Amino acid sequence: MAGNERAIIDLDRKRMRAMVAKDVETLESLLADDLIYTHSSARLDTKRSLIQGMVSGTTVYTGVKPSDVKAQDLGDTVVLTGIAHIEVVSNGTPNAFGVRFTDVYTRRDDRWQMVTWQSTRLPA
Repeated sequence: MAGNERAIIDLDRKRMRAMVAKDVETLESLLADDLIYTHSSARLDTKRSLIQGMVSGTTVYTGVKPSDVKAQDLGDTVVLTGIAHIEVVSNGTPNAFGVRFTDVYTRRDDRWQMVTWQSTRLPA
């Protein structure tokens, strides 16, 4: 891959691992303050509400495994598309499912941050 594609795919895997590990410091760095995170259920989160849900235990990610990830390098923006298998406990209820996602990173002040996540649940 040319350009930033590989680096952003790797950065997004780091973000997914941080979500499972509840690594708030890494998430604070990788998620943009103006993040729009659209879950496969159509629920919306901001950076604050996404992190708060993980910290409070309302939303506990126990696994996020990406596959078939492709990247489009648009200069200061990289768009990722792919599939992810997600294991999550939401309000005490465990769930596991696959999603197709679009994930957008942009470079601001010489660092990359995720600004958008949109996912659609795959058929069971």
